[in-house]
Amino acid sequence: MRAVPVRHWGRWIGVLVVLGLLGALVQALRGADINWGVVGEYLTYDTIIEGAGKTLWITLVSMLLGVVLGVILAIMRLSGNPVLASVAWGYIWFFRGTPVLVQLFLWYNLSYVFDTINLGFYKDEMNDAMTPFLAALLGLGLNEAAYMAEIARAGIQSVDRGQTEAAHALGMNNGRTLRRIVLPQAMRVIIPPTGNEFINMLKTSSLVYAIQYTELFRAGRSISSRNLAVMEMLIVVTVWYLILTTVFSIGQYYLERHYAKGGERALPPTLWQRVLALVTQVRRPRVGAVAPSGPEAVDPGESGADASGGRTR
Repeated sequence: MRAVPVRHWGRWIGVLVVLGLLGALVQALRGADINWGVVGEYLTYDTIIEGAGKTLWITLVSMLLGVVLGVILAIMRLSGNPVLASVAWGYIWFFRGTPVLVQLFLWYNLSYVFDTINLGFYKDEMNDAMTPFLAALLGLGLNEAAYMAEIARAGIQSVDRGQTEAAHALGMNNGRTLRRIVLPQAMRVIIPPTGNEFINMLKTSSLVYAIQYTELFRAGRSISSRNLAVMEMLIVVTVWYLILTTVFSIGQYYLERHYAKGGERALPPTLWQRVLALVTQVRRPRVGAVAPSGPEAVDPGESGADASGGRTR
């Protein structure tokens, strides 16, 4: 009896369609009027590298502000105090309900309604105080805090209520219970969407070019306005964004793997382990199972008789 694998004709048709589309894309790029030499030249240009560094910096500080403020808002939202819960709900409602670009312009043009800023210990003209970096930080960070508040709230609520009750029975107060019991378990739920938010923030930071902050996208635009290589510089910017998002996607995977300890019996494989498994699977020969036929296929132990004609036990 021959074991014949099932043929999946739909898969092969899908592969042919995908390969055809990829071939058409490659052919279109080969015929496009793109100077790839300019792309290679400006990939390591000083202005582009500086813009990538500023993009990474504004993303990190904005995300840090968003995470810290988001956790505080989540705790306020879950508080039994109606005033704190209402203020947190109103904050989330406003910043999630308005576009990021509008918020950036609101902060950048704050001098139209406030001539000076006076914090008691600091006083200055609003035009001097509200720099493009500060406007970008407030616009991105405060907007991100609204989304992080909901992510943190979902993570906190995912922890079983019995954990909190057991901690209180041991004499822990609310603050210590939150730090030592609830948040460490909630991190398994919080980390994946937080990593996605960071990568999204990395791309959303390109909007701050509109308020004169020289990040990666604005650096590419300023160069293309001089050399008129518009499409080439957009490709350079795209490559850098792909590099940054790929690096942090790998970091997110290992961070999720770290917090999965204790929650899963077997940790998900690392990227290197996946590559090794794929190579091993490709090299492994496929052996078809063929059952022998004829008199030699009969097992003497199952025939019911031995060589001398007696019954076997």
